[in-house]
Amino acid sequence: MHHGWLLEAVPGPQVPEGIAGRTLPAAVPGCVHSDLLAAGLIADPFHDDNERGLAWIGRTDWIYRTTFRHEPGADDRVDLVCAGLDTVATLTLNGVEVGRTENMHRGYRFDVRSLLRPGDNTLVVRFDSAYRYAEAHQDRLGDRPNAYPEPFHFIRKMACNFGWDWGPTMVTAGIWQEIGLHTWSTARLATVRPLVTLDGADGRVELRVEIERASGEPVTVRAAVAGVTVDATIPAGEVATELTLSVREPARWWPRGYGEQARHSLEVTLLGPGGRTLDSWSRRIGFRSVRLDTAPDAHGSPFALHVNDVPVFVRGVNWIPDDVFPTRITRGRLAERLGQAAAANVNLLRVWGGGRYESDDFYDLADELGLLVQQDFLFACAAYPEEEPFGAEVEAEAREQVTRLAAHPSLVLWTGNNENIWAWHDWDWQEPLAGRSWGRGYYLELLPRIVAELDPTRPYWPGSPWSGGEDVHPNDPAHGTTHIWDVWNTHDYTRYRAYLPRFVAEFGYQAPPAYATLRRALSDEPLAHDSPGMAHHQKAADGDAKLQRGLDAHLPAPRDFDDWHWLTQLNQARAIQLGVEHFRSHRPVCMGTIVWQLNDCWPVTSWSAVDGDGRRKPLWYALRRAYADRLLTVQPRGEGLALVAVNDGPTDWRASAAVTRLTLTGEPRAKTSLELDVPAYSSVTLALPAELARPDEARHELLVADAGEPAGRALWFFTEDKETAWQPAAWDAVVEPIGDGRRVRITARTVLRDLTLFPDRLDPAATVDDALVTLLPGESATFTVRARAALDPAALTTRPVLRCVNDLVA
Repeated sequence: MHHGWLLEAVPGPQVPEGIAGRTLPAAVPGCVHSDLLAAGLIADPFHDDNERGLAWIGRTDWIYRTTFRHEPGADDRVDLVCAGLDTVATLTLNGVEVGRTENMHRGYRFDVRSLLRPGDNTLVVRFDSAYRYAEAHQDRLGDRPNAYPEPFHFIRKMACNFGWDWGPTMVTAGIWQEIGLHTWSTARLATVRPLVTLDGADGRVELRVEIERASGEPVTVRAAVAGVTVDATIPAGEVATELTLSVREPARWWPRGYGEQARHSLEVTLLGPGGRTLDSWSRRIGFRSVRLDTAPDAHGSPFALHVNDVPVFVRGVNWIPDDVFPTRITRGRLAERLGQAAAANVNLLRVWGGGRYESDDFYDLADELGLLVQQDFLFACAAYPEEEPFGAEVEAEAREQVTRLAAHPSLVLWTGNNENIWAWHDWDWQEPLAGRSWGRGYYLELLPRIVAELDPTRPYWPGSPWSGGEDVHPNDPAHGTTHIWDVWNTHDYTRYRAYLPRFVAEFGYQAPPAYATLRRALSDEPLAHDSPGMAHHQKAADGDAKLQRGLDAHLPAPRDFDDWHWLTQLNQARAIQLGVEHFRSHRPVCMGTIVWQLNDCWPVTSWSAVDGDGRRKPLWYALRRAYADRLLTVQPRGEGLALVAVNDGPTDWRASAAVTRLTLTGEPRAKTSLELDVPAYSSVTLALPAELARPDEARHELLVADAGEPAGRALWFFTEDKETAWQPAAWDAVVEPIGDGRRVRITARTVLRDLTLFPDRLDPAATVDDALVTLLPGESATFTVRARAALDPAALTTRPVLRCVNDLVA
């Protein structure tokens, strides 16, 4: 039932001329914004400041209408199944109201057999304004504090539709997931919930099945996995059963980097009298165990994830919806984005609570790639009312989503909310709340009860951040999970080293998107950090001032926009690499980092590693290096320096590390050799001798530690770039054509600090395999550039395409 839909606006003074009274084709699944865009009736909301002129859409009621043919059959039931309606909908079939909905995050099913007639039938779905609904509840229940001046916490809808500090305000409406008729007889599978665990070396599937009946006779549930088949009869009058399947020593599912991602097909069939198939269900499951270690220790309370009894250092990224309009997110796009995460050595994605419960495609790809997933329940940065209808809606959506996602081995943690418990403590909420509900009952009572009932195979954590109990401040770094935002908001990024957290669930630093992304989205001439389009695509409070504060602390002053763009991207990469390496160097006290954020939903200056057009920022390359299985890093320890070797691989790491203090011209001043013996999944810290840690001339020297491949080398500069005695950058370049691009070989005649190529400035489709490479005099690096267009070798090897820090030196 995805064809032949029409859309029209309900008349109102806010509806523009040319749209009022007009009927246009509607894509289903889809949304009003994308239909208006396809019809050429609105400008692209991602371009320039076009977003400003589209607020009326979210304050308008909309009607979807379709006519379809139906010929009645002998089936007992015909249901109208709506997988997702956004959000406040009234459904009418042949002039008779079928039902009403008010939750984007759950599906609905209506028995419409008696309303259908032979031949043509008309289905109308009216969407009332999300704003009007939310503001009515806001007025009825009393306001609640939140992070943004929008009523997103008074409606069960994707919160970031109402704008965020990285996203536009696009309050959508529409049939955003599949809709259609389901005919069935006797009985159907209502829910299938596999609880997959390990019992020693053996696999165990406890299968909970609920059915809906149209008649009363006994039915049989048959389940099969890995060569094991079990039947169970559901007697007349009953609607549920449990089956247990035991599989002898199955291949296990492991996170990426820890083993293979073995999956097994689980088939469930509902059989009626005479063995007739009534319904079926299938998923690919993975046998693995997961537990969370939070037992108090000498450092506080850990937060350590164990998969198959192996502690996993989480190398994570936060995930937001990949587009403002979810129906534009295809499986191919998700595969590209999750592939980019895996290629950056990420092993966990946290699905943030202001977006959505992610799609089946997302989870299937995570299962396939071995990417662990932490799924937030959908509450973020606001005090949420617990009164009706919200209490019942939250319970219904949580039950549906926990059941839907239970089969996925990648899902390892449920989290109650994003920052709300912390906010109740620290964001001046308590006085304006004046005793009104704010969500505590969801996070500490309702949701843990639902997870314990429906999915006891996975841990539940009440919030991000959360310290493990109400007697401890929720963002105490010594306990549980913590968010670190003073660095971006008020402090220099070197402050990360002041923290010794157990687990960092959010921390981040901003930079603009790729140049080609800016040029596609903005018509500013000339581009400047504060030109109109750039300013509109900076949603963070005082964002540019915070970027400037970071530049002032570390880097030479930019001379123009090209310098500003390069240096802010570099500073973002430096900030996050410093934080990640610091936190990893304190393994096992710290057992995880989740960087804010992997992706963007539109072209914007933000904390992402991959921008809104899918282009990798320099941060992505820094993350790939900082998240490598084997990490060599120089860290301050006390009054001196230490070499830390981190081994997150499955085999021991033994190597010799050469550590040299040398001048910027390559002259050695002091040298030593250290033997590394790092067991799998551990780290080793080795103090460096004073003659290495203390330079003779700080502005003229650096420290190089090299342990060979695959760890590469670690660098330590004794002064900030703006104070370092750089020589003007000098290099020799050789550019060779290859089948789909160019191979660029750069040989340094001086130190080249963080050498990076930006081929998208020449061809928006161009990519490069490496970035942020530091070369000493006489060293070479080769970059492989892939492009659709022929790239000019001279342009490819000069500013602003080829950059390094010291090319700012005259």
